[in-house]
Amino acid sequence: MVCPRCVKVVREELNRFGFKPVSVELGEAVLDGLLTDSDLDSIRKILEENGFELIDDKKKQIIDKIKTVIIELVHFQSESDKRVNLSEYLPGKLGYDYSWLSHLFSSMEGITIEKFLIHHKVEKVKELLIYDELSLDEIAWRLGYSSVQHLSGQFKKITGLSPSYYKKYRSEKRKSLDEI
Repeated sequence: MVCPRCVKVVREELNRFGFKPVSVELGEAVLDGLLTDSDLDSIRKILEENGFELIDDKKKQIIDKIKTVIIELVHFQSESDKRVNLSEYLPGKLGYDYSWLSHLFSSMEGITIEKFLIHHKVEKVKELLIYDELSLDEIAWRLGYSSVQHLSGQFKKITGLSPSYYKKYRSEKRKSLDEI
């Protein structure tokens, strides 16, 4: 689950099929009571019909939590929260050593945690450029970049376009959060 609408869909679908969610958050649902193998198969089917997956492997769960923390950080946190050191922030949120998290993420996803973060920041920049309410300076500040040049360099490296060119021509479609 990568957005508040995803959380809503999962909660509604679980309720509709008689499962009682205690809580549903980005990347995690806690259900009331014990679940049988048949219940898990039903939940897996419900999730897959809605474009989600049931993650029951421990390492995959940790990867999913890393992704969720980064998505929340980039897309849903206040500006001051975006100025964090990822190697301190993730262990604080997840309770694991950063070097272990980084190695696990890279080996399973084929991309570093930092590159995953950069891709999400670039998608957020695209969103803010399309809204056309903020200057590039304000966007850089909001996303925790040290300068507009740093933001522009990462943006161009990922998209092949400068932010100003993208803003003017919007030639590249934005990606949904789960496609990044």
